[in-house]
Amino acid sequence: MHVEYLEIVTKDVDAMCASCADLHGVRFSDPVPTLGNARTAALPGGGKIGIRAPMNEAEEPVVRPYWLVDDVAAAVKAAEAAGAQIAHPPLELPGHGTFAIYIQGGIHHGLWQR
Repeated sequence: MHVEYLEIVTKDVDAMCASCADLHGVRFSDPVPTLGNARTAALPGGGKIGIRAPMNEAEEPVVRPYWLVDDVAAAVKAAEAAGAQIAHPPLELPGHGTFAIYIQGGIHHGLWQR
């Protein structure tokens, strides 16, 4: 298992980026529009962490790992078959890959295909 993208949605992006930078010695990018204006930094072993603000009033703060998969469509079907609720169907983010989001047991998970 590999976390390709670790997403943190928070109402205080600057404070979260500052504390992660101080704790882990990383530097965050400027906002990346194709990732919901997340500020990103590299994760050890590959992948990225992205910290962004909620994209609308209904979006709650959350920490969501996006698991790297070979076939995001097949992984979504498997998650559905296991009883997961699909919160976001597969969507390609040009230059980044394809993602989907599911919720199982009240926990948010993402799927990521390069």
